[in-house]
Amino acid sequence: MGGGGSALRVCADHRGGINWLSLSPDGQRLLTGSEDGTARLWSTADGTCCALLQGHESYVTFCQLEDEAAFTCSADCTIRKWDVLTGQCLQVFRGHTSIVNRILVANNQLFSSSYDRTARAWSVDRGQVAREFRGHRNCVLTLAYTRAACVEEAAAGGLLVTGSTDGTAKVWQVASGCCHQTLRGHTGAVLCLVLDAPGRTAFTGSTDATVRAWDILSGQQLRVFREHQGSVICLELVNRHVYSGSADRTVKCWLADTGAWAVRHLQLRHPREASGRGRARSPSLSVPPAPRSPEGPRARGQRRRVFTVFTGSGDARARAFDAQSGALRRVFRGHAFVINCIQVGAPPSPGPAAGWRGLVGRPGGEGLSRGAGRAGAPPPAAHAPRPQVHGQVLYTASHDGALRLWDVRGLPPPRAAAPKRSLPRLFSNKVGCAAAAPLQPA
Repeated sequence: MGGGGSALRVCADHRGGINWLSLSPDGQRLLTGSEDGTARLWSTADGTCCALLQGHESYVTFCQLEDEAAFTCSADCTIRKWDVLTGQCLQVFRGHTSIVNRILVANNQLFSSSYDRTARAWSVDRGQVAREFRGHRNCVLTLAYTRAACVEEAAAGGLLVTGSTDGTAKVWQVASGCCHQTLRGHTGAVLCLVLDAPGRTAFTGSTDATVRAWDILSGQQLRVFREHQGSVICLELVNRHVYSGSADRTVKCWLADTGAWAVRHLQLRHPREASGRGRARSPSLSVPPAPRSPEGPRARGQRRRVFTVFTGSGDARARAFDAQSGALRRVFRGHAFVINCIQVGAPPSPGPAAGWRGLVGRPGGEGLSRGAGRAGAPPPAAHAPRPQVHGQVLYTASHDGALRLWDVRGLPPPRAAAPKRSLPRLFSNKVGCAAAAPLQPA
């Protein structure tokens, strides 16, 4: 069901695979980081390349785009800050001694994680290390930050949570650099993590095939989510639902407060197709919350608003599914290699922020599954989602070096939901998925 969609634009200026893409908060620009050692800024209005960001001496593992600056990290052990208007490198952050896996800009601070077993906090303006977080016994893969007003001694600088291949997550007081708690319980590497909105509970995913919930203030393990048959490599938390993507080629939806499956009668499956080119990617996940209607709750008899889940796959295709029934609505064909990252946004407008950006873990999250098998190119992981307006454009980035923009309006209506069965709600895919806001008619 759902024929192949055609791309609005194909941006093929990179000379290597694209490991990551990031949409600016205002929806005006898109940033891509590539195996060719460069990053590129694109206009979302017409798909033109606005700036070529050159300076890294090895491949770019991750990037984050803000309204006034772009940030990239690389296997050359550095982080760079760029002017989004001129493409000029404004600052080089040096200090890590191995591949920089992940960066996160929050609260006017830059946080980074590395294969050198450390995480660091930097001054965004001065480019100097403000804090170094040492204690993990192996590489640090994933990061999350929260303002921790509920912890008096940590309130000034907030809390940083890190996940490592040593099987633990650690909670750090940013102001002092001290380890506040070590979260022990996983029997494998911690590949991804996400925090709830209050910043009190952390959810971690691991190679031990479980998701675990923690009280980050006390360090207590609250619950364990078991059902996956492979490594959990990406997580997202939306409206008290936890979405977990696994190397078992499924994504499951759980109730955050109980650990139970959110819906027990839906099962969404991808065809088990292989691209035959490159290494198949495990799933990653990014699920932004659905915007609330300004008119309030749906009136009786009003037509149900359709929500769509978009996935990217190792078979070089993206797909659109109905979020309620799991019905396949469209297949987007055109890439030649594995799709490494996808995001959903809206056409730019002069009004409020038109786009959403995040870790498509990734989920991001999200550690060990890397673009084209290169160390340090993290799988998408889950960032705290930002509000978005009606998503109309799907962005896909592939190891073929191309960025594709797809018009996702006018998708065919989903099929009627299947009869209830005793099955968990799961989405099966290989690389990534992002849920869009309700689609408007074409």
